[in-house]
Amino acid sequence: MITQLMVKPSSLMPSGIRMSEFGDTYLFRFTDELQSRFEDLLSENKTGFLTPAEKAELAGISELSRIFTFINAQLALQAKWCPTKLDDWYEKELNTSVNIATHQST
Repeated sequence: MITQLMVKPSSLMPSGIRMSEFGDTYLFRFTDELQSRFEDLLSENKTGFLTPAEKAELAGISELSRIFTFINAQLALQAKWCPTKLDDWYEKELNTSVNIATHQST
């Protein structure tokens, strides 16, 4: 078990989460604002200049991303659906963010 200081992932949910239709199911995604913040924090983390508060925020967003990746995989499995024409799907979702889990080095 890893212990670390983080913003509670549940505190990000009211304003940072949206549901997005993907085939015949809905998946959890970050709002554009939260996705942008996540990417900014990831970039800043590479430079090593995150404040302790920003590190805690990044840890919370990363954990929420891992949770959603797991839940979305389970939803896709239950739906037994997989895109076969990604070009068609891409045209419907031009501004698409993907939640990914990344390893955080300490």
